[in-house]
Amino acid sequence: MGIVIISVVVALEALALLGAAAWYAFELLTGAPVLTFWGAIFTLGLLLAFSAWLFAVGHFLFRGYRWTRAAALVAQLFVLTIGFPTITGGLVMQGAAMLIPAFAAIVFLFQKDVVAFASRTGGATGAL
Repeated sequence: MGIVIISVVVALEALALLGAAAWYAFELLTGAPVLTFWGAIFTLGLLLAFSAWLFAVGHFLFRGYRWTRAAALVAQLFVLTIGFPTITGGLVMQGAAMLIPAFAAIVFLFQKDVVAFASRTGGATGAL
């Protein structure tokens, strides 16, 4: 059950980043002022790349790959570094929407069944 929750949280975070990238691209296309055009393109590329990375983490975590626990933990720590300043900046609902799933994912990442599932070795399908 924990592996499903973590995978869903990571996939929803990837969707949120994809939505942010779409909004950012829309703003660029409609002529929003930017300091440097290539810097804005680079930022858009980072949003898309991180979203793709999170989709991969969510997918392969659900399949039980070993490397995904560390990747999911790092992603949740990044979310925490954005969520705390969001709450302290006065955007409580938005910050809570970031912090609660991140805390839940971190707690589930260290459950015994999740660790066992994502630490498989040998067998018919090799774990990375």
